[in-house]
Amino acid sequence: MKKYVINVNGNRYEVEVEEVQGDFTEVSTNAVASKPVQQDSKASSKPAQPKKASAEGEKVECPMPGTILSVNVKEGDSIKKGDVLFVLEAMKMENEIMASRDGKVIEVDVAKGVQVNTGDVLAVIE
Repeated sequence: MKKYVINVNGNRYEVEVEEVQGDFTEVSTNAVASKPVQQDSKASSKPAQPKKASAEGEKVECPMPGTILSVNVKEGDSIKKGDVLFVLEAMKMENEIMASRDGKVIEVDVAKGVQVNTGDVLAVIE
């Protein structure tokens, strides 16, 4: 048996793997729930993942996968069409995500440093 530490979605897990030699036909499906292993103090903490939008209004969705470099608005801010709401780094380029209309930000669903995917809700505009 060999022990490994595996990082899954920012959580560290300790697993044991058995090396099998020769032919085998048995497959074990016994899954064991594991508690995350404490992270080293040197390891940087990951930012929170995007939360699901709950407010009613126009949703500002992420156009492509990437990392949020800056959040230029907060809940309650009044915005004008064309205002830069977020800066998204994708494919080594900085992309500005702008307001499609005038309104008020009623919800911000991401923070700086968060990894986002296409279609993730970044904010909701009233």
